[in-house]
Amino acid sequence: MFIPRERGMPPGVRWPAADPDVLRPYDELATRMMPRILDGPRPSEIGERLPPMQLERPKEEPAKGPSLAKASSRMAIATLTSRITGFAWKVMLAWVATLGVLYDSFTVANTLPLIINELLLGGVLTSVVVPLLVRSQDDRDGGEAYTQRLLTMAVTILGIGTVVSTALAPWLTSLLMDETGEANAQLATWFAYLLLPGLLCYGLFAVLSAILNAKQIFGPAQWAPVVNNLVIFATIAAFALVPGDPTIIPTEMSDPKVLVLGVGVLAAMVAQSLFLVPALRRSGFRFRWRWGIDQRLKEFGGLALWILGYVAVSQIGMVVNTRVLTGGAAGGTSIYSNAWLLFQLPYGVIGVSLLTALMPKMSRAAADSDFRALISDLSYGSRLTTLLLLPVSAVMAVAGTSIGVALFALGEGSVADAERLGQALAVSAFGLLPYALVMLQMRVFYAMKDSRTPTLIMVVMTAVKIPLLYLASAILHPVNVVLGVMMVNSLVFVVGAVLGQVWLWVKLGNLRSKRVLGVILFTVVASGLGALAAVLVGMLVPDAAGPVLGSWIKLILQGVVGIAVSFGVLIALKVDELTPVTRRITRLVRRA
Repeated sequence: MFIPRERGMPPGVRWPAADPDVLRPYDELATRMMPRILDGPRPSEIGERLPPMQLERPKEEPAKGPSLAKASSRMAIATLTSRITGFAWKVMLAWVATLGVLYDSFTVANTLPLIINELLLGGVLTSVVVPLLVRSQDDRDGGEAYTQRLLTMAVTILGIGTVVSTALAPWLTSLLMDETGEANAQLATWFAYLLLPGLLCYGLFAVLSAILNAKQIFGPAQWAPVVNNLVIFATIAAFALVPGDPTIIPTEMSDPKVLVLGVGVLAAMVAQSLFLVPALRRSGFRFRWRWGIDQRLKEFGGLALWILGYVAVSQIGMVVNTRVLTGGAAGGTSIYSNAWLLFQLPYGVIGVSLLTALMPKMSRAAADSDFRALISDLSYGSRLTTLLLLPVSAVMAVAGTSIGVALFALGEGSVADAERLGQALAVSAFGLLPYALVMLQMRVFYAMKDSRTPTLIMVVMTAVKIPLLYLASAILHPVNVVLGVMMVNSLVFVVGAVLGQVWLWVKLGNLRSKRVLGVILFTVVASGLGALAAVLVGMLVPDAAGPVLGSWIKLILQGVVGIAVSFGVLIALKVDELTPVTRRITRLVRRA
């Protein structure tokens, strides 16, 4: 039947479903399927006569899920707010505590619950559970029994893991820290005792987010980290007000500053996980303890074993990464943590929003064996990611030092540490696009219920990473070790992106790689011109403005000019994938 378009909506504006490769001259003609007949007589052989049967007209249209464009745009706003506030509290902590030993110790302890959560269940939940939950919705109960069993199992495993890991806090901190450096293992252990109970909250947040995402409810999981960050803001304010000098390492765990920072961050974890409960209840899901393992959970277990292998291998790389950093100069761990957060910020706003919206869609396509739609999502997602992240990567490479000084040289922060942070960001900026492509490729494998291949790819990436990390530690001055670590991470993502693309080509065949490479080539040219313009405009800022003020001026000028030139060139080249964006901007300008 003919399905008319919405008035005022030109072709190709529903991102990312409006792939120019799949649009056809008759794209307004579609087929509307009738509801399945669940009961009634069925013929046992060809030619058997059926009694006449009256088909009732459905009383109401089936509810449509949120469009991918709206879901992605809303998630982008939530993710941007989350990333900005998350980054802001780390900058705020650097202002009051400096990028020194205390910040290093807190960072190591704050990393522990994340690592253990990934090892126990977190990596499995965020990668494998959404496809399985989407498939379980075809059950008669809409997948509620399967979801209850899954949640019961997750809470049990995470609860046991929380108790055991908290008891082993001293051993865990010693595993992450190299005592030959300037790090303080005792202080990290104190923070670990306070923060490791948050492991249960992280895991609960992961599984509840997966349940909501499978139900096409994306907003609460994107806004929950904002609640977390707001609680931490209040915690850091209290940390600055309690007695004591924050630049001096506390000598006891009962020190007010240790207690305020540790307990406050733990409270933030609790608030983040509880924020999802009302949304889950509104969705109609009701939890009750349901024990036992059914066929679906056995399937989940088979997939989970490979995911656990993936996480274990990646965490081995993370442990070596942290030990190399703590073996260098003081502040290396905190500088790396903040540089990595800045590195991920563009991906978190663009890539995570796109992946979260695409994951249920790709899972359904894989479940229906519609590999044409799956390849279309992969190709279009890769091209959009390239167009949106490469120009940002080029500006980061040029303005890295300015970003570091502008954000981290205030308060108690030193200009030298801030410059080192900015340099670490600049030398690793080339890895932003490969990182995003690796994340997209992994989701495609998981949508096909293939958790083996991502694990094998991670094994190769870690095998490349560990020798390079130790090489950087051996040949670089301790002050510059953090620069080498950031560069090694980016190189590893390049290896992973190439390997993942080749593996997908072997499994799926034609991936429209020529189209993706063409977009990459156009975007590299545009980004190069944008970076050149950013360098030239940065040379116009006088040094007399001072390090902090001058860095802010450079950052604003280089960011605006670099991004404007890059996207201006792409628009002039008439890249098809930007057409929906330019049309929307044009409509907004006309309305204004």
